[in-house]
Order: sequence, then structure tokens, then C-alpha cells
Amino acid sequence: MAFVESIATQARRLETALNQALLRLQSGTDAEALHDLRINLRRVRSLLRPLRGASGVARLDSAAAGLGKLTTPVRDLEVLIAELARHQLDWQANVRKTELQNRYASLVSEPLLLSFPPLLRAWPNALLKTRRRHLKRRLRQRLRRQVQRLARALADPDYDRHRLRLLVKRVRYVADAYPSLSPIAPAAAASLKAAQSALGDWHDRFVWCQLAEHQQDLWPLLPHWQSARDAALKEAERALASLSPALKSAAHHNTD
Repeated sequence: MAFVESIATQARRLETALNQALLRLQSGTDAEALHDLRINLRRVRSLLRPLRGASGVARLDSAAAGLGKLTTPVRDLEVLIAELARHQLDWQANVRKTELQNRYASLVSEPLLLSFPPLLRAWPNALLKTRRRHLKRRLRQRLRRQVQRLARALADPDYDRHRLRLLVKRVRYVADAYPSLSPIAPAAAASLKAAQSALGDWHDRFVWCQLAEHQQDLWPLLPHWQSARDAALKEAERALASLSPALKSAAHHNTD
């Protein structure tokens, strides 16, 4: 039962962090509030995924996934504005800042966002009432299967890099949620973080290039973004090449 209590404690900490980020977002004065909110949502989902089948998990995970989708375009706009400001394209940045403020206003009144913290607050009590036998063993097995899936994807040169980016993020955050059960060694964890960062850099530039193809005021940056996108992909491929051997022992780690 102590292990289940540790999961409940982690959920309560995430609820506190998520509420703090939400308050900062509502104040409209913290540029990192939405980013922090999304990180905590991702951590909640990473805590939940290996527990599928436990009481309340499906509902909570579905709500967290919905919030992730809802906040993604807002976060993408934040990142784009920062990039435009970095290149001193003030007019383009200011036009989008107006749109961003409108999106903030809609987001902070979104019923799903307002209802999520109470839902998360109630979940640990439901978890503590469930007494699942062999929970640790099942979690170890599920974590190892996730690592194996990532290892197979890394071995496939044609595997879609967008899907691979999501797999890398998922494995990294689940390993962070359950460090005592994860088969990933510290060296592999460092490679996982490096791969996630490199793929994130490439993904940002990929998205910007797509936007610039349809938004004329972004055309001045299109050649730069195309070059940066290609360079970021090469760096990501190098990071993935380093990650692949680092995961081999984890993928075959004994869960018994």
C-alpha cells in the first residue's frame, strides 16, 4: 500500500503545481505560466498511463488529453511570437500578441480547464481505495514495453519523426514519474532528454515553415527557417543515433 500512497502523493504535488500555474495564467502577467501548466498536465498523464484500469484513471486521462489539445495552439503561438521578437519583426509579433491575449481570455474561462483541478484533487482518494495485487510488477512490465516500442521505432529509418518525437517524450516522462521502476539507466535518460530537445527544435521550425507558406507576413523568415529546420533534423538524427544503443539494455531489462 505504501507504493500506492507514493503515487497519490505525487498526484497531490502535481495538483498544487498545476493550480499555481493556472493562477499565474489567469493573472496574465507570467509568460511561462501556460508552458508550466502544460508540463504538469504531461506529468499527470505520465503518472496515469501505466495505471490504466485503476479507478478514475480513464476519466482523468481523457480530461488531461483534452486540455493538452486545447492548449497546444496557444503554446505554439507563444513560441512563434518569441521567435518573431528575436528576429526584431515587431509588427508581426504585435499582431499575434493581440490574438494571443484573446486566446488567453478564452482559455482561462474554459470549463474543462476549470474543472480539471478538482477532478485531479479527488483522484488520489479513489486510487487509495483500490488494492491491486502485483501493481509494481505490472507497472514495470508496462514501462519496459514502452521502451521496447521506442527501441523498435528507432531501429526503423522510415518511422515518422513526428510520431517518434511523441514516443520519446512519453518514455521520458513516464520514466520520470516512476524512477524506481523504470529500466532506463542514467546514461540512457540523458540521451533521451537530448533526443527530446533536438526533436523539439526541429518540430518548432517545421511548424513555422508550414505557417510561413500560408501567412505572407512570415515570408521574410521562411528561407532562414527552412535552413534551420534541415539543420535541426540532422542534429535530431544524431541524437537519435546515440539514443538507440543506450536503450538496448533497457528494452531487454528483466521485470521479474
